[in-house]
Amino acid sequence: MEGTKEQELAWLRTITGELSTRTITRLDDTLPWYGNMPPSRRSAVGLVAQTGISSFIQWYEDPTSTPWIASDVFSAAPRELLRSISLQETLQLIRVVVSVVEDRVAPRSEALREAILHYSRDVAFAAADVYARAAEARGLWDARLEALVVDSILTGESDDELPSRIAALGWHGDGEVAVLVGSADRVVDVDQLRRNARHAGADVLIGLQGTRLVLVLGRIEQTRPQQTHSGAVADPLTFLEIAERLEPGFSEGPLVLGPTVANLIEASRSARAALAGVAVARSWRHAPRPVGADDLLPERALAGDGLARRTLIEQIYEPLLAHSTELLETLWCYLDNGRSLEATARELFVHPNTVRYRLKKVTELIGWNATGAREALILQSALIAGSIAQHGPRRTQIPKK
Repeated sequence: MEGTKEQELAWLRTITGELSTRTITRLDDTLPWYGNMPPSRRSAVGLVAQTGISSFIQWYEDPTSTPWIASDVFSAAPRELLRSISLQETLQLIRVVVSVVEDRVAPRSEALREAILHYSRDVAFAAADVYARAAEARGLWDARLEALVVDSILTGESDDELPSRIAALGWHGDGEVAVLVGSADRVVDVDQLRRNARHAGADVLIGLQGTRLVLVLGRIEQTRPQQTHSGAVADPLTFLEIAERLEPGFSEGPLVLGPTVANLIEASRSARAALAGVAVARSWRHAPRPVGADDLLPERALAGDGLARRTLIEQIYEPLLAHSTELLETLWCYLDNGRSLEATARELFVHPNTVRYRLKKVTELIGWNATGAREALILQSALIAGSIAQHGPRRTQIPKK
């Protein structure tokens, strides 16, 4: 039975409560996720459905009100509702509401049937707009929060809130962390960097400060072992291998990987070393790209980096001193004699094979091989820094008059 528009509006207002009750019942019967929600969230979803029905009546009275449908339908719901139900579930909710209203209202009038179709389309687009705006706002917030976390790591000024900020970013890194620092254009393809990091088995925090690009890397725990083509289980990539895969995302210039630290909270130590390495990397003519910050220890120490001096002493000089003065003396002689086995053997009154054996023990103990030119420079810098720290700088005696 068709009537005037005023009569149809009056009739729609009388059945609003009935439509709301039918909608809640239909939601319970057809949408399992609705029944599994806590009561407060179910109440919020029901409120959205009821508001949608009321808004349809207002829209039917004045179709020019379409632009504010989104705020009218979704403003009654708490903000956390957008995080608890997905866009797909929201569209399912709209479909249920529309079907309930259509079953009850459409037989009365063809005009009402067409109005329901138009309104449901507008609400669906409005829902998509709401979720798009929420995603955009969350993306901007995440970018600001990520920049804040990276800045805290670089400055070492972390506080008690840093773990919660990291958790809010959805950090998936497990355990060890390393910081990669280089240069980049002001327009960086952040999404491509994240994809490359994921393919390398790593999570990443990205900070762009002017032309300096900082990546905080952490390995992602694999739920299933990665296998090679031969069927063997592949070992996780080292941080240096991950850095090599990310290298194309940086522009020309030094690219330095800080040392590995135990977790993200300690990442500032890796960041300090990487920043100090970037400052001196050009002084090594044939430095690889990327290069480890600890491979630049001599240059960093000469530039006044206290962390580099402590690293040289703690990782090289003190272990040798604690293990055997014989090894320390052999290394001193070998480096002072231009890495000559024969000259070292003559000075120590031992056989050259004894020198070889002792140098092999040095390598086993500290990990650096004195027979290589670059590593010899690192070892000699460590011996000098350790000697100065142990005995103090030599002071010139001023003759008495």
